Amino acid sequence: MLAGLAFAVMLSGFAGSAAAAPYRLAPFKDDLFKYPAILQVQDGGNYVMVDYSKKRDLYGRDTIVEKKARPEYVSLVGAATYEYEGAYSKTLRYMGTGKVNGGAKAIVIYIHGMGGSRVQGVNEWMFGGNFNRIMNLMKHNDGAYLSPDFSDFGARGTADIRKLILDQAQRSPHAAIFIACGSWGGAICWQLAADSKAAGHISGLLLLGSNHDDRFIGSPQVTGKSRSFPVYLGHGTADPIYGWKDEVKFYNRVRAANPDYPIKVAIFNTGVHGTPIRMTDWRLILNWMLKVDGR
Repeated sequence: MLAGLAFAVMLSGFAGSAAAAPYRLAPFKDDLFKYPAILQVQDGGNYVMVDYSKKRDLYGRDTIVEKKARPEYVSLVGAATYEYEGAYSKTLRYMGTGKVNGGAKAIVIYIHGMGGSRVQGVNEWMFGGNFNRIMNLMKHNDGAYLSPDFSDFGARGTADIRKLILDQAQRSPHAAIFIACGSWGGAICWQLAADSKAAGHISGLLLLGSNHDDRFIGSPQVTGKSRSFPVYLGHGTADPIYGWKDEVKFYNRVRAANPDYPIKVAIFNTGVHGTPIRMTDWRLILNWMLKVDGR
């Protein structure tokens, strides 16, 4: 009987260890989407310069350049259209996959740039299949992925996304919520960061070929007056819209203000404006953010 009791205690210990395992995104086509090569590493890996080759990573990855990835990069998921109440009782739409109605462990909301729409973020064939990858990562890891429309890139659009965040937080109260902003969509990312109600639910910001906001350097997150969340900056050295050196300066200024602040930057050598959307390793960055968030 004692031996049986000891065995039961041992099993319960194993069960407890398994239950305590941190939530992480399982691999999905990692060999295809991992960074081809790292040319430079600084700050203990927080700054990396990634090798980008137009011949290899654009022409070699697409069957129709910038429109359709090669089949091996895509495992179609599909996205449904949903409605949500934006700011000022305006009905808006978003496209999503995974547990958008509740029970998600992680949620990624993609904010498109100027001229985009909710459809861009669920185009599974564009950007080398990288949107398809994040859709698969969320679907197969008890997560949700949303690509919404919103009113504008100012206060109204930010209010729209804040309501969407609060709605998702209510549906999935234990989920880590990540906001990924492409190009001019970064304006909304930084406004959300400055909004205490929205920021309290954010587990990470991803800026993809986007801008920065110097006001963040003096924010409660950086100064330690409120909960911080990790920030990722992805940028191409040949981006004609936002200069990559300005983003590196911002990264360095955040680190100077708070050396322990969780911020990473990936610079894609010779990459252009859309390169970070194509090349960012979603699983690598989101798993880092989950770790920082204590998940």
